[in-house]
Amino acid sequence: MSTRYPFTAVVGMDDLRLALLLNAVSPAVGGVLVRGEKGTAKSTAVRALADLLPEVPVVTGCRFSCAPAAPDPSCPDGPHEAGAGEARPARMVELPVGASEDRLVGALDIERALSEGVKAFEPGLLADANRGILYVDEVNLLHDHLVDLLLDAAAMGASYVEREGVSVRHASRFLLVGTMNPEEGELRPQLLDRFGLTVEVAASRDPDRRVEVVRRRLAYDDDPAGFAARWAGEETALRERIVAARELLPRVVLGDVALRQIAATCAAFEVDGMRADIVMARTATALAAWAGRDEVAEEDVRQAALLALPHRRRRNPFDAPGLDESKLDETLDEFGGDDEPDPDPDPGPDGGPEGGPGGGGGGVPPQGGGPDAPKAPETAGSGSAPAPAPGAGSGGEQQPVRAAEPFRTKMLSVPGLGEGAAGRRSRARTEHGRTTGARRPRGALTKLHLAATVQAAAPHQRARGRSGRGLVVRRDDLRQATREGREGNLVLFVVDASGSMAARKRMGAVKGAVLSLLLDAYQRRDKVGLITFRGKGAELALPPTSSVDAAAARLESLPTGGRTPLAQGLLKAHDVLRIERLRDPSRRPLLVVVTDGRATGTGAGDAFGSALRAARLHAAEGTAAVVVDCEAGPVRLGLAGTLAGSLGGSAVTLDELRAESIAGLVKDVRDVSAIRRAA
Repeated sequence: MSTRYPFTAVVGMDDLRLALLLNAVSPAVGGVLVRGEKGTAKSTAVRALADLLPEVPVVTGCRFSCAPAAPDPSCPDGPHEAGAGEARPARMVELPVGASEDRLVGALDIERALSEGVKAFEPGLLADANRGILYVDEVNLLHDHLVDLLLDAAAMGASYVEREGVSVRHASRFLLVGTMNPEEGELRPQLLDRFGLTVEVAASRDPDRRVEVVRRRLAYDDDPAGFAARWAGEETALRERIVAARELLPRVVLGDVALRQIAATCAAFEVDGMRADIVMARTATALAAWAGRDEVAEEDVRQAALLALPHRRRRNPFDAPGLDESKLDETLDEFGGDDEPDPDPDPGPDGGPEGGPGGGGGGVPPQGGGPDAPKAPETAGSGSAPAPAPGAGSGGEQQPVRAAEPFRTKMLSVPGLGEGAAGRRSRARTEHGRTTGARRPRGALTKLHLAATVQAAAPHQRARGRSGRGLVVRRDDLRQATREGREGNLVLFVVDASGSMAARKRMGAVKGAVLSLLLDAYQRRDKVGLITFRGKGAELALPPTSSVDAAAARLESLPTGGRTPLAQGLLKAHDVLRIERLRDPSRRPLLVVVTDGRATGTGAGDAFGSALRAARLHAAEGTAAVVVDCEAGPVRLGLAGTLAGSLGGSAVTLDELRAESIAGLVKDVRDVSAIRRAA
């Protein structure tokens, strides 16, 4: 086993180290989600935590890590008799983003099934992680069907496997730790809420601290064992402090005042459900134990709020992360008095030593970097609109308009069956989706459908001279599993920002509609891009990305005014999609054109005719398209509908985005062409 980077050698990252240590003291806190830019030692710190955890007593030979004192009565390897076992280091199990469902939950033991003809269960990663750490790097890129399985296991503390004639239930209680880069897309809200704590990390801008990071990393790379030996003393001290805090934890008192502060804080920040209150209570108790106190103080409640609430108060991916700390302090002050009798009021200003063992810079102070964290810029719908970019104002340009409140849209889907990246918008053949059937393999066998293979081989066993309990399987019996899931698409928005949109004060509603579609794209794991056209041409405001909050920020600051170069916007979209097809041929595009259909040009010629010719380029390549018709007023020209016809798609008004269903409005030009050829 390679030598891990010592936990106490990590420079800075006070919030991250504190959150991990609190989970080591009290696993009931519920894990931690680490959000931050690439190259900030997220994975290094998480992997180093495993070496600090106390050894775990287990039943000897149990594959599911049952505790000797209280073994699981339904353990597949049981029944076990309570008694002595053995101690082993705590496991840290890593779940790869591309793992299969079989690898996560377990499956039928193929070797024993084919050789002995018996149904035996082969445990998966959820079994390996029981009473340990389950670490998911890039957790926001995890396939949805794996997220569903994680949610079930995290909620019930057990994994249930019902597949291929196997019915198994085993304990699966683990500390869930995930890391992610927000630039690559956000996390599903259901999984986000399962993380007890969250921390934001960023590289330090202090040159001295950056120098120290580089110095330590180079020293570790040159001699990992020697570097770890130099930090062994600090590691031992920190390990002993974790053990002491664990022993103190059951004796920590969570008083009525602290409990009221927790409840009031969660109510003030309007978090959903009661999980936040419970997590804050457990975190505040762990903070007190970590500081060596036997009673929760106000400072513990405050720090617990900074760690447990930021990811729970976000209503959508466009909300700025973090808490309003002045509001937090006001709430704590308001509910920190003695409105009810308290036998031992103690605000705890000197309630214990600050966190972290001394020496070597390895300590972890209880105060994190939250108060000093830079505030994220306000994005769409979260505040006043920013000023226009320098040079704005030419061509009748107006100040940016704030977006209207977003609403829930119905699904726009790309018809047909794709093979793109995992997501939630359109049907697709996938390697990681649900098994829908079996077929004979075409070429190399990749995913064996065991039950279908055994079923195909069974009728021929007498003729093949089967002896003993083994099963004789030939190549003709092999069956390939067919899987179907959902794929994420590339949703390219082409937004009209000309004067014809702004003059009628429709830009707020238009931005609200685009914001709603962006929120839908976030929920369905799409990539998004944003093209705007106004004045003399079109601009790629946001290249295709998985970060929809970046698109929302660009949309909020979008200036308006000037002419309507519709054709240039469509041609720009054609160029962008051409390049994206070369980069990722399997991800199917969905073109969303937001316009009233009016077109003007700077030279001679029919501007709308040019736009229709540009639209037919998209239709010829089979790009699924929807035109969001923004035309208003008593006189309707119906230009958006004509444009949609040339695109081979459909037009939908702003009001119809809220309709019961618009999933069938997108036409597949390739299917239409096939019908015409058949006719």
